[in-house]
Amino acid sequence: MTARTERGQHEVAGRRFEVIVVGGGSAGLGGALTLARARRSVLVIDAGTPRNAPADGVHGYLGREGIPPLELVAKGRAEVARYGGEIVTATVTHAGRDPEGKGFRVVLGGQTDSGQTDSGQTGSGQTDSGGADSGGAGDGVVDGGDVVFADRLLVTTGLVDEIPEVPGLAERWGREVLHCPYCHGWEVRDQSIGVLATGPLAVHQALMWRQWSDDVTLFLHTGPEPSEEEYEQLAAREIAVVDGEVGGLRVQDDRLEGVTLVGGRTFPCGALVVAPYFAARSGVLRGLGLEAVPLEMGGHVMGTYIPAGADGSTEVAGVWAAGNVTSLTEQAIGAAAAGVRAAASINSDLIARDTRDAVEARRAPFSAQAEREACARVLGNRRHGV
Repeated sequence: MTARTERGQHEVAGRRFEVIVVGGGSAGLGGALTLARARRSVLVIDAGTPRNAPADGVHGYLGREGIPPLELVAKGRAEVARYGGEIVTATVTHAGRDPEGKGFRVVLGGQTDSGQTDSGQTGSGQTDSGGADSGGAGDGVVDGGDVVFADRLLVTTGLVDEIPEVPGLAERWGREVLHCPYCHGWEVRDQSIGVLATGPLAVHQALMWRQWSDDVTLFLHTGPEPSEEEYEQLAAREIAVVDGEVGGLRVQDDRLEGVTLVGGRTFPCGALVVAPYFAARSGVLRGLGLEAVPLEMGGHVMGTYIPAGADGSTEVAGVWAAGNVTSLTEQAIGAAAAGVRAAASINSDLIARDTRDAVEARRAPFSAQAEREACARVLGNRRHGV
């Protein structure tokens, strides 16, 4: 019999799980699979719209090279379900400590007092799922919704790509508008590739993408003027530099054909590289006392992330995080590995808890073990039948 992949939101309402995974991309499903195989009761909550859904395929994932993002998610869900893990497609509006002091309380659906929801999704260039961040979700009072409970939480909510505000960019994102050469460089090899400068790392991007094509153009747009040394590097690699702000894209037959400056001049371009601001999807974490912090590179803030240890442990006891919510440049296979590491750490923590509980139960005054020892002391060899 094939395992049932999903549960309805109301089916899980009121139930307690040893681990709830918030976010069902590579990190979340990788962690859930490990926990399910460790015979832990685990629930995965995800809105079901992967951040990398616009892409044709996931690349660099050994054994799954080129698999469509939605297919990877579907296969991952089926694998988790095969081992008894449960999955619900829903939004998370709040996560916090259980008022009764027994782990955590997670609310599905409903609205916070700010009228916002958090999707419970995940993401990386090709990693966890994604979508618009909830902003204030997770720190207000929830109106409506279903409640589930957990002893431990694994947060794999991913990040949000905030791309430059140029007309047409959002519509081509994940198709010809790209950012990760290791994710999509091969697919646009030997094409005319443009790099949109919006920060100090634009020259670095242009030099990197030159590995995949000898026809690379750096559009200075709103980025800083390259230094003399950088201009020399660009010239040495035969990378063209175009001054002026980009005003839009030229698309023909649903394909990117060029980049148009504000003044109207258009340059041929089959792919355009941008540098998104990577914002950790952290709204739901505020109710847990976790806040995203900025990540700087070369003096430039490239995004925000949730600090976590190598095993995914956070500063909040009982809460682990993995994937792009903690590592902004993680690819799908790396996010999956991070989820597995976090799951192993969670299982070790639960084993320690189970052992403590067993020892305390053994020492309890009215436990079976205590009664056996009392009988032995009082009756000795005459205790038979007692």
